[in-house]
Amino acid sequence: MMAWLAQNLAPLMFLGLVFFLLYGFPVAFALGACGLFFGLIGIELGLLSPVFFQALPLRIFGIIQNETLLAVPFFTLMGLVLERSGMAEDLLDTIGQLFGSVRGGLAFAVIFVGALLAATTGVVAASVISMGLISLPIMLRYGYDRKLASGVIAASGTLAQIIPPSLVLIVLADQLGKSVGDLYKGAFIPAFALVGLYVLYVIGLTILRPKDLPALPPEARTIRENDGSSGTRSVAVLAAIAITVGIVAGQHYNEMLAWLVGGEPKEQPVDETVVVATTFAALIAFVIALINRAFRLGLLSRMAERVTFVLIPPLALIFLVLGTIFLGVATPTEGGAMGAVGAMLLAWARKRLDRALLIQALKGTTTLSSFVMFILIGSTLFNLTFQGVGGSHWVQHLLTQLPGGQVGFLIFAALFVFVLAFFLDYFELAFIVIPLLGPAASALGIDLIWFGVLIAMVMQTSFMHPPFGFALFFLRSVAPAGEYVDAVTGKKIRGVSTAEIYWGAIPFLVLQLVMVGLLIVFPSLVTMSFSKAEKIDLEKIEIPVGDQGWGAEGAADPGRGAAGGESSW
Repeated sequence: MMAWLAQNLAPLMFLGLVFFLLYGFPVAFALGACGLFFGLIGIELGLLSPVFFQALPLRIFGIIQNETLLAVPFFTLMGLVLERSGMAEDLLDTIGQLFGSVRGGLAFAVIFVGALLAATTGVVAASVISMGLISLPIMLRYGYDRKLASGVIAASGTLAQIIPPSLVLIVLADQLGKSVGDLYKGAFIPAFALVGLYVLYVIGLTILRPKDLPALPPEARTIRENDGSSGTRSVAVLAAIAITVGIVAGQHYNEMLAWLVGGEPKEQPVDETVVVATTFAALIAFVIALINRAFRLGLLSRMAERVTFVLIPPLALIFLVLGTIFLGVATPTEGGAMGAVGAMLLAWARKRLDRALLIQALKGTTTLSSFVMFILIGSTLFNLTFQGVGGSHWVQHLLTQLPGGQVGFLIFAALFVFVLAFFLDYFELAFIVIPLLGPAASALGIDLIWFGVLIAMVMQTSFMHPPFGFALFFLRSVAPAGEYVDAVTGKKIRGVSTAEIYWGAIPFLVLQLVMVGLLIVFPSLVTMSFSKAEKIDLEKIEIPVGDQGWGAEGAADPGRGAAGGESSW
């Protein structure tokens, strides 16, 4: 019995953790309790020495000293300050008016604003609750299908999980031993490809079920010109000019930089090109709008000015954070610090930065950061014992023997995380599952950046799983459950049932899984964000070797051959 227990202590330890989690015990304490309990058993069985646990304090101090994890409180503070400063309300109102005349315009506005909030706040709860409070009543007022309205709000809110600066990408980078900036670059294209899938789905619905996505009636479009027109043509012209300039600047950015500082232009990754192009486009649009307003030229419509002055601040913040990281100017931790300061400046500019806002934001930041640190300390204790009893070898042997090689392992890992996501949130998944899957992925020769982005995309589904998805819970908390009287029309409107929220999430959950499949089939969606390694011709390498002062003897002089002749190098 004791021999069997010693041989199978690692799988028993994993099953013990599953039992604690299913019982509902707090994750951080479940991890720590399992680590200590099975560690004592390992000592009694002779598998571990008590001296082995002297490494635990060093590991905990290493966690506390990890500068990468400083990005978590910085980005959290940035998101909470922006969420409470009213930026989401301004964006949804303006973009909703811009797309109001288009069938399905409110759904497009929610997706666009969800992506923008994800790139600035990075907090799923804030995005879902803000859009649920603002957009859902408008959608219900003008006859949107309740399932579609619920699904598009919940799905757009979860984009904060995969669009940088996502908190889960920071944690995954730490667990995989990779750079946060590299994981941000790798996730950039897949994240916006998922946004594209959402848009294509809504476009398809406008063709197949046009009655479910009506355009806003004329009386609901409040931003109008003196002649009654919407002013969208002016927005299109301004956008065309700005985008053209941005594309040209993005494509030739490295050439201009090389011309200014000297030297040869380097290859420019796709994500860097997109960031630079977006920045120049936003700058041109802002300058044109500013000159138009300052000199009262009348070149732009009210809609164009409103869109420009509402969109440019968050875009500027995105460049301050992601642009500096992608361009190599700042580390993710430094980018997060600049983002937090930039968020406070935006809130101050809106005259919404006060003591109450700061206290709420700092309290929320402290709570989330403490939550992350306690889980990380618990997982460190669990992993220390698990590795000590041979658990890492057991898991690696088990996973590397799966049929199908790399593809078989990736499919298993995706399904494994997908199932666990019913019960665990993304932080818990990152700290429990990644230390098990990461070594096996590395042993199979899988690029860990690609693997990390793939797992992050699967983790995003944890927010959309009926009936346990957190995004669905957030939306349920703000969506009207029963009949209510609309504040604008005065009519009675039926609320949204929980079943409608769940059914509305399923199509977007399927789209997320489609994106996971595309990542497995097309790894270049992740790897194209990186510069190709410079090719080196080994035949042309020259290593000059001179007299190093080692003496005149040929045997002692590395610049001479055995017979004292010149080296053939």
